[in-house]
Amino acid sequence: RPVAGCWPGLGVGVGPGGGAMPGAVFCGCTLIAFGPALCLFLITIAREPLRVILLIGGAFFWLLSLLLSSIVWVVAVQLSDKDNEAMQKGLLIFGVIFSVLLQELIRFGYYKLLKKANEGLLSITQEEAVPISIRQLAYVSGLGFGIMSGAFSAVNILADSLGPGTVGIHGDSSLYFLLSAFMTLAIILLHVFWGIVSFDACEKDNWWALVAVVLSHLVVSSVTFANPQYGASLIPVYIITLTMGVWAFLTAGGTVRNLKLCVLCRDKDFLLVNHQPR
Repeated sequence: RPVAGCWPGLGVGVGPGGGAMPGAVFCGCTLIAFGPALCLFLITIAREPLRVILLIGGAFFWLLSLLLSSIVWVVAVQLSDKDNEAMQKGLLIFGVIFSVLLQELIRFGYYKLLKKANEGLLSITQEEAVPISIRQLAYVSGLGFGIMSGAFSAVNILADSLGPGTVGIHGDSSLYFLLSAFMTLAIILLHVFWGIVSFDACEKDNWWALVAVVLSHLVVSSVTFANPQYGASLIPVYIITLTMGVWAFLTAGGTVRNLKLCVLCRDKDFLLVNHQPR
């Protein structure tokens, strides 16, 4: 079934595997794909139980979007002519577009749910400050979306990297596993950035920003149709990732000054270590 942001599988020639190389490839690609997300989790989320719960909630809602899009995909395939190659290709395109739109709809629904929950907690505790700010909600839920999306994007690929087999034996890219890891990394980061931008857009009724998030998500997912040109497809994806990262940084109130303080480890609030609701 199609999953937005995932690369289709690649046939690997079976041969005598073993040795340290498959393990090294597996560990290296796993750390490339999930290392930054793990660092973000340990530094900014792991010590706060509420943030951990919200991250798990974000992951669950992404899984819900995957389940619903998979059901639609299976039904569409069963009702179609499986011998019609053009129709099957059209269904693949439809599946990716539908999955992206559903993911963004689920993200919007999760925002509404968190907004209501935040207001409810505020009324119960009767405190002046909300228990967790919208910016924190956006960041944590976006990371939850990204980690789960990345896991489903990379789990089969990482399993294949353990062998036995030889990458590129049939003329495919020998850098397939490495490029797949970088693609997964981009998808995880993009979900964080999309979450921050979309939550802020919902708060300010900035609908053009929501449209931009959806369109960029569609473009990133559509670029994978250029495969097996894996290296070439990474270029526009990382351009979009960089653009969305700068946009999310500015949306979250980032400036050159506090970025410099963060790099010099002088601003502990920048990465939500001791961040107070605002």
